[in-house]
Amino acid sequence: MAEKGGRRFDRPELDVLRFLAFVGVFAFHYIDYAPFDRDAYPIFMAFCTVGAFGVSIFFLLSAYLITELLYREWEMAGRIDVKRFFIRRALRIWPLYFTMLFGLLALGRIVPKVAPDSWPAVLSFLTFTGNWYVTVAGWIAGPFDPLWSISVEEQFYLGIPFAIAVLARRRITILCLAVVGLSFATIWHYATHPLEGDNGMWTNSLVQFQFFAAGTLLSILLRGRVPRWGGPLRLLVLAAGIGCWFWALLGFGVKSWDAHPTPIGALAGWGLVLLGAILIFLALLGMDRRLAPPWLTYWGRISYGLYLFHSLVLYLTFGLLMGWFGLPAPLPRDPGGPALWVGTILSLLVLFGMAHLSYRWLELPFLRWKDRFAIVTR
Repeated sequence: MAEKGGRRFDRPELDVLRFLAFVGVFAFHYIDYAPFDRDAYPIFMAFCTVGAFGVSIFFLLSAYLITELLYREWEMAGRIDVKRFFIRRALRIWPLYFTMLFGLLALGRIVPKVAPDSWPAVLSFLTFTGNWYVTVAGWIAGPFDPLWSISVEEQFYLGIPFAIAVLARRRITILCLAVVGLSFATIWHYATHPLEGDNGMWTNSLVQFQFFAAGTLLSILLRGRVPRWGGPLRLLVLAAGIGCWFWALLGFGVKSWDAHPTPIGALAGWGLVLLGAILIFLALLGMDRRLAPPWLTYWGRISYGLYLFHSLVLYLTFGLLMGWFGLPAPLPRDPGGPALWVGTILSLLVLFGMAHLSYRWLELPFLRWKDRFAIVTR
């Protein structure tokens, strides 16, 4: 392990991890829109299914970074400025989030199924409780659905600065372990009260908080240090992490949306999901910076836009190609045909273009403003 401190906290390899997490989420939603024969590609389907756990990586990584930055602020300033923390988070999250939210609501007036038509649903997303609405009422619209995870992030932000400001590290460690226990108690409850299909567990904050707790614990335990592992060991740890996810899926039937066959299987499977997220994180933390070229780290920096836009782009691209909106389909929708390849390439081009423009013209000005309120910058 090696120590790293200072006013600037720069870990470009975590931008690579952020992009890889997005790739998983993109793959998971890709299979909802792309026309291909699912039964003919079971390995690809399994990869895309576990890709949903990329959200778990996002949560764990967010908690690690926030905790790391707050502790460095405490060491440099002797206190946590909670007001500045909330300003920084708002400047990072809100501009694109509310642009996306109101943009989808406006688009929903002319394009079907891109936004909810229920005011309670809209109100929940305006108040960052959208995940709880989905937990109770179900999914509302494909392009709108990714916003649920931002609600969970915001709920984490409400508590973490106060916890670090008033609690010793040992007590925060105990609190994090208690949160993990609460998450698995919630999983047990869902497994012992099974429902057909999506039971709402995936968007339940109590379930997802295990990954925030893990990220916070990693920051506390590592204390700024990073693994100094060689490439072969990192590849082995990465493979083990991904293997945990496949074991959870294929061995215990744990998916992001389905009920579980047995309570013990649910606990074991979700334990593997958590362990896999930790191993994947550690495999990249401290990685040789030569393996994090600028173009790849840039994709990680724009991953917020990639994440928020990807379902909309997939829906619109394949929808237009396949005539979902009452228009003649310009390409045949046969599995593996032109609609699959044209739609995939076009989706990626449009998605990366939108994310780049969003980062350059919407997010970056607010990020520069955000840095004015930071003691430790990234």
